[in-house]
Amino acid sequence: MPIIDVTLIDGRPPALKAELIRELTDAAERVLGVPRASIRVLLRELPPENWGVGGEPKSQAPR
Repeated sequence: MPIIDVTLIDGRPPALKAELIRELTDAAERVLGVPRASIRVLLRELPPENWGVGGEPKSQAPR
């Protein structure tokens, strides 16, 4: 059973997350040749203040 674990900054709409889950599942099914029902996708969302880039929290980075 493949488990795909994705960590991202929170704030994306549910529809985009659902699309990501579908696309990752499609890729694992195609590349690994495993049954779709055996594929697990975990999305872990972190708030920007818990995500550091270049020594600074992402919440303080210019956009």
